[in-house]
Amino acid sequence: MQSKHKVAVIGGGSWATAIVKMLCENLNEVGWYMRSHYIIEHIKLNKHNPHYLSSAYFDPNKLYFSEDINEMIEYADYLIFAVPSAFVQAELEKITTSLEGKVIFSAIKGIVPESGLIVGEHFNEILKVPFENIGVITGPCHAEEVAMERLSYLTIACQDERKAEILADKLSGRYIKTKISDDIIGTEYAAMLKNIFAIAAGMAHGLGYGDNFQAVLMSNAIREMKRFIKKIHKMKRNINNSAYLGDLLVTGYSVFSRNRMFGNMIGKGYTVKSAMLEMSMVAEGYYATKSAYNINQKNGADTPIINSVYRILYENKDAKEEFKKLTDIIN
Repeated sequence: MQSKHKVAVIGGGSWATAIVKMLCENLNEVGWYMRSHYIIEHIKLNKHNPHYLSSAYFDPNKLYFSEDINEMIEYADYLIFAVPSAFVQAELEKITTSLEGKVIFSAIKGIVPESGLIVGEHFNEILKVPFENIGVITGPCHAEEVAMERLSYLTIACQDERKAEILADKLSGRYIKTKISDDIIGTEYAAMLKNIFAIAAGMAHGLGYGDNFQAVLMSNAIREMKRFIKKIHKMKRNINNSAYLGDLLVTGYSVFSRNRMFGNMIGKGYTVKSAMLEMSMVAEGYYATKSAYNINQKNGADTPIINSVYRILYENKDAKEEFKKLTDIIN
């Protein structure tokens, strides 16, 4: 499958690697920006990313690499950002070339700490990219299962339906099914919030709560997500669709979920610092928790789960005591 549109991925982590793999199934050439010259040379020589999804193999002849983000912006029409939210601003500060006419898709499940905005809003408000040129890629989809070519589902959201269809077409394949949406704000906030709820699920597991409580926790989480997003961007949406509920469930329950793993460690008694040092990847939900809590101080949605996770992570409250209180609130 070929088209006139060139696509590039910004980032070198597991999700970026998975997206490049999907695109390579359909395109003769895919742009790939990453900071490390060593990793680029390793992929060219050994045909896999040495640090992430090493089982995913690439044909180096299909990859257009660059360590210069400006070169990659000039190369591509569609730019997919897939770096941890905590590092987005550092990458954007390197940009000196124009983003005019570029279509930006965020595959980042978090908030830009410097602005307190989800990535789409950040591109719109700070870099002045019009919303019709901004999109979101959400799950439910774990990078690890993409590497194993297990059937996975993506939702591609954009205000301009045609642009969503173009990217969905480039990502679709024998093990990837896609659907499109126009709810770019709701889907991106959902992708951020589900990481917080996954931390809560991990904490519950680490504290010794069983499947019965986990089911009640997830049931309350999807309702809490609905209340939070409705305050931010009120529109007609089915919160039970895959981009919301499906992504929440896979992140809350999967063994591949780094946010659940992080929460599980906290529940078992690790400090936040020690849990972060133990993990080799970023748990987006840690940063998202503070941002979501601060946003909701202005909006006033009923968010007992987010509030509990915030107090545990940022106010050093005892997880056991916080969850004991939470069990009396949720139902």
